[in-house]
Amino acid sequence: MTSTRRAWWLPIATALSGAVLGTGITAGTLAQGPAAASSPLASAGPAASITIKSYAPVVRQVVPSVVLIRTPGGLGSGVILDDKGNIVTNAHVTGNAAGFQIQLADDPAPRSARLVGSYGPDDLAVIRAENPEGLIPARFADSDTVKVGDVVLAVGNPLGLTSSVTEGIVSATGRAVTEPATQESPGATLPGAIQTSAPINPGNSGGALVNLSGQVIGIPTLSAASPVNGTPAPGIGFAIPSNVVRDIAGQIVASGHVTDSRRAALGAQIATIDGTAGYPSGAGIVAVTPGGPADRAGLRAGDVIRSAGPRPTPSAEALSQALAAMRPGQTITVAIIRGQQPLTVPVTLGQLPGS
Repeated sequence: MTSTRRAWWLPIATALSGAVLGTGITAGTLAQGPAAASSPLASAGPAASITIKSYAPVVRQVVPSVVLIRTPGGLGSGVILDDKGNIVTNAHVTGNAAGFQIQLADDPAPRSARLVGSYGPDDLAVIRAENPEGLIPARFADSDTVKVGDVVLAVGNPLGLTSSVTEGIVSATGRAVTEPATQESPGATLPGAIQTSAPINPGNSGGALVNLSGQVIGIPTLSAASPVNGTPAPGIGFAIPSNVVRDIAGQIVASGHVTDSRRAALGAQIATIDGTAGYPSGAGIVAVTPGGPADRAGLRAGDVIRSAGPRPTPSAEALSQALAAMRPGQTITVAIIRGQQPLTVPVTLGQLPGS
């Protein structure tokens, strides 16, 4: 996205709620396994360190697989999935549009593309180029193997500057972060997000976060922002893990829809309830889905959820993040206030609907 399209900025207090930031990062985790010895990026040094010579080999490998996406609302990035023209990006990049123009790194001529399908809860969408000639699919890594301290590169088109690359490390894994809602997107809570210090700028959305083997480990999606003035917080960005990307994008490519979200759901409409001091005090149930998990458990409109399982839920956002870490079919204890009476209710979670 560029200045013509508002960037996703996540309030930093939300992004790092309950987080412990580590110190003392070492240089010994830049490559793992037997492949490290033969990597053109590293030379042998002291036992606990690796010296980076150049990222150029990785960049040359990755850049052809990242495209610029032009939408009626602005710019974004996308990652080529296959040689049939399928490209994965963020749902907030595609917005409500059905047609797009894409541009390859080595070909300035625009190509037309159309929307295959999108899934807002995971902020993912797939578009398909009408002319797939010359498209080079990216290679995807197993994001479950990503470790804090791994060096990563973010490749995209920030501010329309095609094929831009920034560098950083994996700062944390398994974050549950919530995107803000806009006119084009209802927002989303993303489970298991990868936090990185690689700068994520407007236009990087939908691009590639890659390891030093040139494999995609995530799709950069949003950056943290100060809760005071909304300015970007440097070095705090988030990416959707590659395993989620492959799963959701694969379902969209196969049928145009997501048929199995693998996401837990309560089956209730929730709003934040403010206390007497004006601070959030709970997640209030506005309505329950008839026959859904909340309804079956006896929860009803007017109840205020104070915790879900072990997680306190002072707001609707906190409840959404708690559910993002759970699984369909899991039974949890929900603590509520009904009127003035505290109650605990066992709830067996359902599955978030597909698209």
